[in-house]
Amino acid sequence: MNRSLLRAPLLMLLPFTAAGAFAEPAPTPTLAASISGEPYELVRALQAVQDGIANGDTAAHGNHIALIRQIGEKFLAADPGVWSNPQNGQAVVIYLLSGGGPQIVRKLPRDKLNVDGRLFDGALAYVEGHQDEARELLKDVKPRTIPSGLGGQVALVQGALFARAEASLAIERLDDARLLLPGTLVEEAALRREILLVGQAEDFDKFEFLTLAYIRHYRNSVYAGDFWQRFSTGLTQSSLALDERRFARITTLLEQIDRASRLKLYLVIARTAMVRGGLVVTRLAGERALTLSADASADRERAHLFRGVSRALTDEYDGGLAELKALDRSKLPERDIPLLNATVQLALDVRKPFAGASAAAADKPPVTPARIDLASSTATLARAQKQQGELELLTRDRRP
Repeated sequence: MNRSLLRAPLLMLLPFTAAGAFAEPAPTPTLAASISGEPYELVRALQAVQDGIANGDTAAHGNHIALIRQIGEKFLAADPGVWSNPQNGQAVVIYLLSGGGPQIVRKLPRDKLNVDGRLFDGALAYVEGHQDEARELLKDVKPRTIPSGLGGQVALVQGALFARAEASLAIERLDDARLLLPGTLVEEAALRREILLVGQAEDFDKFEFLTLAYIRHYRNSVYAGDFWQRFSTGLTQSSLALDERRFARITTLLEQIDRASRLKLYLVIARTAMVRGGLVVTRLAGERALTLSADASADRERAHLFRGVSRALTDEYDGGLAELKALDRSKLPERDIPLLNATVQLALDVRKPFAGASAAAADKPPVTPARIDLASSTATLARAQKQQGELELLTRDRRP
């Protein structure tokens, strides 16, 4: 993996089919090859290009690595006296956190740089992969107490540093990043990071808010694919999509992505809901998948599987069982076959008559005994519970 991508918090791009669902916007102007000015002016120019990336300017995306290199060269050639200006010292930290090379920054005259030592050393530690050191240096920095251009960048990095150990703090810092630098690539990156954390925290209202904010402002971003990948992970690896009361809102969010990705997500939701016993959502998601899948496709068979399970184990026993029996098993993934077998057997056992029962006896009620013998029904119930347990073991693998 390219370590420069790991070092730069704004340079995160993971392919996902939803990225192609949106129209290509008109490109924004890019800088000429020749750039000049104070270091802080150069960094502002870099940020302007990166903000164009957030708006979908693919030309800016292709050229900005070269721009970072040019700015680094100009930093090295600058008169040492310029670094006494605190704006230029802060620009060095912003440059680092915007993808600038630490090897360039280490060649600058450290004794001349007018910048908070915690910020400088913390930024270097972060981009060089020393996460523990970076956390220690930056943990007490309050982004809202420093200039917003720098504060937003630092808040974004803090969101990355504390995402695993202190998710609530990470979310708070990502909120700061969005507040301090709205309409920029920093806000766009903060939304991408935060959507997954909020999903893991199962805060559906905020999950929905962040999704709509991204769609409203950054749907054309070069990095939109990364957002939708994190969105899908946050949605399917939590219980967000399993509450039937909010299914209509989930559907509205999924309408924003392309058909193939939407189908994949509905199948994941249906299977996850089934494994966790949410048969209403299993059916709703299965029916959505049916409308999106092609005739005679493997996806269509899986959608029938999930809908059939939800019907057979609820109020449409006969129709659900028939749907399951009609499945083309050859088109199902191998891991779904044991699930199908166990469900069909369970459904059959639920309707299995008691031993010794006859049609004639069913026409007239039995004489009420002095003491009711529950042995037969208890045995049937125990058998059903055992098979339900086996079904749960078979479906423990929750992968899509």
